Amino acid sequence: MSNMHDLVIRNGLLVDGTGTTAYQGDIAIDGDRISRVGEVSQKGRKEIDASGRVVAPGFVDIHTHYDGQATWDQEMAPSSWHGVTTVVMGNCGVGFAPAAPDKHDWLIGLMEGVEDIPGTALSEGLPWNWESFPEYMDALEELPRTIDVATHVPHGPVRAYVMGERGARDEPPTEEEIEAMSRIVEDGLHAGALGFSSSRTILHRSIDGELVPGTSATKEELIGIGRAMGRVGHGVFEMASDLNPEWNEFEWMGALSRETGLPVTFAALQSLAKAIPLEKQIEEMEQQNAQGANIVAQLALRGNGVVMSWRSTLHPFVRHPSWRAIEELSWDEQYAKLQDPAFKAKLLAETSVPPEEPDLIPIFMVLTQAWNMQYQMDDGFNYEPQPEESIASRAEAAGLSGAEYIYDLMMQEDGTGFVYLPILNYVDGNLDFLEPLQQREDTVNSLSDGGAHCGTICDAASPTFMLEHWVRDRARGTITLENAIKRQCRDTARLYGLNDRGVLKPGYLADINVIDLDNIKLGKPWLAFDLPAGGKRLLQKARGYDYTIKSGQITFEQGVMADAKPGGLIRGPQNVEDVKLAG
Repeated sequence: MSNMHDLVIRNGLLVDGTGTTAYQGDIAIDGDRISRVGEVSQKGRKEIDASGRVVAPGFVDIHTHYDGQATWDQEMAPSSWHGVTTVVMGNCGVGFAPAAPDKHDWLIGLMEGVEDIPGTALSEGLPWNWESFPEYMDALEELPRTIDVATHVPHGPVRAYVMGERGARDEPPTEEEIEAMSRIVEDGLHAGALGFSSSRTILHRSIDGELVPGTSATKEELIGIGRAMGRVGHGVFEMASDLNPEWNEFEWMGALSRETGLPVTFAALQSLAKAIPLEKQIEEMEQQNAQGANIVAQLALRGNGVVMSWRSTLHPFVRHPSWRAIEELSWDEQYAKLQDPAFKAKLLAETSVPPEEPDLIPIFMVLTQAWNMQYQMDDGFNYEPQPEESIASRAEAAGLSGAEYIYDLMMQEDGTGFVYLPILNYVDGNLDFLEPLQQREDTVNSLSDGGAHCGTICDAASPTFMLEHWVRDRARGTITLENAIKRQCRDTARLYGLNDRGVLKPGYLADINVIDLDNIKLGKPWLAFDLPAGGKRLLQKARGYDYTIKSGQITFEQGVMADAKPGGLIRGPQNVEDVKLAG
């Protein structure tokens, strides 16, 4: 028997995920587990010198939409490029199971509309070797990846499967239909799903403009389905909601959590349009939790919005008649038109055609006219821009209209210039409001939407932004490294019952990042056309991750994917096993 460890990481600054003060030390790994932390005397078959580096657990990202991508992609970029070793998908009530054979195209249209994932990519990429939710879980298990994946049972597909067209049209279910939906959720949880998700926001629509099934579901439907989780004994009820006051969301969330003993989590965002301000959301959550509920607010660490360019899904001219006349052309043809001064003059002289849905007009106005809320993404852009960096300020200084300035900006670098528009979480023109929320135990850092909004955002880079901006660089006030790591590792893992990861201690999964914090940096985003059928997605790399290790195997070294694919499917809550610890 060898007395060597499989892998030893030496001399690192250990940030163990618990929030305690970082300390110098070593980590020994044997198999897929951490076997020793502190001082390791025995050698390793492989050793990493982490001198001058931060050693932290792998990041656990609980709000992603890799439901399709996970069936064909082993790399799981871009999340895997940013130190993420575990993702939870199936959020916001959208996904691909259960799936009646005649509902495949409808489910693709739902995902394309809600999460901006190219339908052509999904049509070509999805194998559809499942119908029931347990069969989908089996399909997910077939492909080894760089990261572990877990999933919710999503409301939209369940509703459509049970209720057919009535479910798809968001009509109310009968008691029998609620019971049938509950059975599907129960079966999904028994098969290993970590929760159930629903969408209750008018911004979530199918590619045909229809609301997501369940958007206006009654509390009877939601609690009825939630009770299925209570019968199984595990699961998180996840929700994106407009939090309309007449829905009394916090009241039923609290009642459901108290009855089942399970957590309910919602997207907590600062918005001009939200009926309940963020402060009130937190206050109502506090009131329910004081009465025995377990409601957890999911926070985004930067403004939620869109990244715009000529080839992105959105830009300020996307509904101008001249643009619509060329939107189906190839990029080469579009670019030639855009370079024509006559075309430019015509486009800038036009006004946009407003959307038919009245609910979407405020967003449309921000997109096409709010130059004071839009920012040029220069090199080194830090996602907390100040008023003098706005398009309005820069256009005025240049003696141009906002529209002309943005046109020229997007033409830069062969038509690849980017504009940042934070629609949510940037009401004050800064992120100060997030600082006190980082000290709370009833909030988690989340909402990366990894794998989704392919042509509009790349918030899967959020863990890197957290380290670069919030921990290291932010002049307006930072958060501690220890707290940041705890919130992205232990806290997110615990919410979903993943008690075997997120902490650097013996017996835990060896999911580890070795980070050069001095040099951590987000790269400039770019549009790639590498999804199936040439589908587009915004990608953003990072530098500063020396190593990412998943289950004891190096998956990325200096940002380059290694051969190992130790990631699998998580089935149900996980606990630290009793392991014999090496000396």
